[in-house]
Amino acid sequence: MHYQSERTYGCRISDAWTFRGLKVVVLENEIVRVTVLADKGAVIYELVHKPTDTDFMWRTPWGVRDTRRFLPTSGWPEGLWHDVYEGGWQTLAPTGGSPMTYAGTEIGQHSEATLMPWDVQIVDDSPERVSARFWVRTYRTPYRIEKLLSLEARSPVLTVEERVTNEAEEEADCVWGQHIALGGPFLSPSCRLDVSGGTVIVPGEGERATRRLKSGQRSEWPMAIGRDGAPEDLGAIPPKSARVQDYAVVTEMPEGWYAVSNPERGVGFAFVYPVQTFRYLWYWQVFGGGSGYPWYRRTYNVGLEPFTSLANGQPLPGSRRSTAIRMKAGATLSATMRAVAYPVGRGFRGVSKVTPDGKVIPIRR
Repeated sequence: MHYQSERTYGCRISDAWTFRGLKVVVLENEIVRVTVLADKGAVIYELVHKPTDTDFMWRTPWGVRDTRRFLPTSGWPEGLWHDVYEGGWQTLAPTGGSPMTYAGTEIGQHSEATLMPWDVQIVDDSPERVSARFWVRTYRTPYRIEKLLSLEARSPVLTVEERVTNEAEEEADCVWGQHIALGGPFLSPSCRLDVSGGTVIVPGEGERATRRLKSGQRSEWPMAIGRDGAPEDLGAIPPKSARVQDYAVVTEMPEGWYAVSNPERGVGFAFVYPVQTFRYLWYWQVFGGGSGYPWYRRTYNVGLEPFTSLANGQPLPGSRRSTAIRMKAGATLSATMRAVAYPVGRGFRGVSKVTPDGKVIPIRR
C-alpha cells in the first residue's frame, strides 16, 4: 500500500488509525472533522465544528466498546444492539426498529449492518477534496449498502451519497434511514429545532409517567398536545430536569431538511435530504426521562432520523398497509444528503430553509 499524504493544511484524510481496537477513518478540512468507525457499522462517531470546538454527535455514557473483546451476558435481541451503542450516526438498512422476524430470520434491534465491520477505500485525497467509500453486505438479509463521504476545502458541508441494493433473486422488504443522535454540550435548552413543516404523529409507546406527549395524536408542526393536555412546542428543547422521554414522527413534509440552532455556542447543525425518499422524520426525545436499561436517567439527547418508512415498516395509524419499501430483485435505492455546520449569530431567530446543496437560510426579521 502506498503511503498516505500527511498534509497539515486543506482537506485531509487517513484510514491509518484505530480507536479501542477498531479501524477508524478521519476526514477533515479547515472547518469540520469527521471520524468514522469503519470496523463498527461505519458509524459517524464524531462530527466536530472546529472554530467552536463543538461535536454535534451524542455519546452514550459507555462510549465505544471493542466488540471483539466484549461478551454480553445474554443474547437478548434488543440488548445486543444497546450494549455496544456508542451514539453518533448510523446507517440503518434494510431494517430499522425493534427486534423483528424478517423473511423467516430473527433480526435484533435496528439493523445487523450497524454491528458489522465495513470495507473502506479512500477515493479522493487532495487539498481541495477528500472522500472515502464504505460498503458492507449484510448476512441475514440480502443487501449491499454503500456510502461515500466527502469534504471540500473551506466548506462546512459533509456530503453523504448512499446506495442500498437488494442482491436477492426475489423481492425483499427494506426500511432505510439515517439514525442521527445529537447531544450535549451542543444540545441544550437554548437550542431551537426547525423543520420545513408537516404532520406530527405520536404513535405511543405505552403510558409511562415520563412521556412528553399525548399518545395517538396527529397535529401540525411544531405544535402538539402534551401529556397533561397543554400545548407543547416540539421546536423547543426541554432541559434534562424535565425528565421526559418520547418518540414522534413528522411526515408530509414539503421539503427534506431540519436544523438545530444553538445561539449560546454560536453554531447549528442542519441536515438536508430527499424527502421523496425519506418520507418520515423520526424524532426520538430523551430529556433525562429514559428510566431503566440502558439509560438509567443519565442521558440527554435527541434523534432526528430521516427514514423511508415507519419503524419495522409499521402501517400509518388507521392503515393496514406496510410502509416498508418492497424492492425488486437487483433493485437499488440511492440518495444524496448533506450535514452542515452553520454560524448562529446574535438575534438569530431560526432557519427558514436549507437548500439541497447545504446552504442554510435564516428567518428574516
